[in-house]
Amino acid sequence: MTRLVFICGHAGTGKTTLAKKLIGPLMDASASPFCLLDKDTLYGSYSAAVMGVLTGNPNDRDSPLFLQHLRDAEYRGLLDTARDNLELGVSALVVGPLSREVRERRLFDRAWLGVGANVALQVVWVYTSEEVAHRRIVDRGNPNDAYKLAHWDEYRQRRFVPSGEICEDLLMFDNTAPTHADYEALLARIVGEPEL
Repeated sequence: MTRLVFICGHAGTGKTTLAKKLIGPLMDASASPFCLLDKDTLYGSYSAAVMGVLTGNPNDRDSPLFLQHLRDAEYRGLLDTARDNLELGVSALVVGPLSREVRERRLFDRAWLGVGANVALQVVWVYTSEEVAHRRIVDRGNPNDAYKLAHWDEYRQRRFVPSGEICEDLLMFDNTAPTHADYEALLARIVGEPEL
């Protein structure tokens, strides 16, 4: 059985760091090869080139222009790449904000994802407080965050923590100051309780 695991959450929550920490233990625990598909790694340079041509600002990843014309294409390519790996028998650990898709529960919609019942599916929502996320974004000094930081009040309106029905089957992970036990518990939930 292959696995499709999403690591989702807003900027500064530590999604990529968490995914890199989990992938080795996840391969060991599931006895399955995994590929790590991070949206920023796969599409960062491409989107920078496009936004540089369109706006003169290659670091723009949050303007209305980017959100309207490139966001969904990046995510579709990310999912297509995951699906190609799954068809080859390689499980996929997919990293990206995917906040709209979580809110609309698309990541649990197998028809929308294009995956069958033979793929174990898990969605992890990584979160931390807005203050911690903001500090991490400032501290990492990534030029891609410049638009977000310059328009923080606008960006923060898109931030949310899933609640109610959105949380059904969603694995919530507080990444503020996780312990080894927290990582182990998340790993056990990912490997032991796939949504089929």
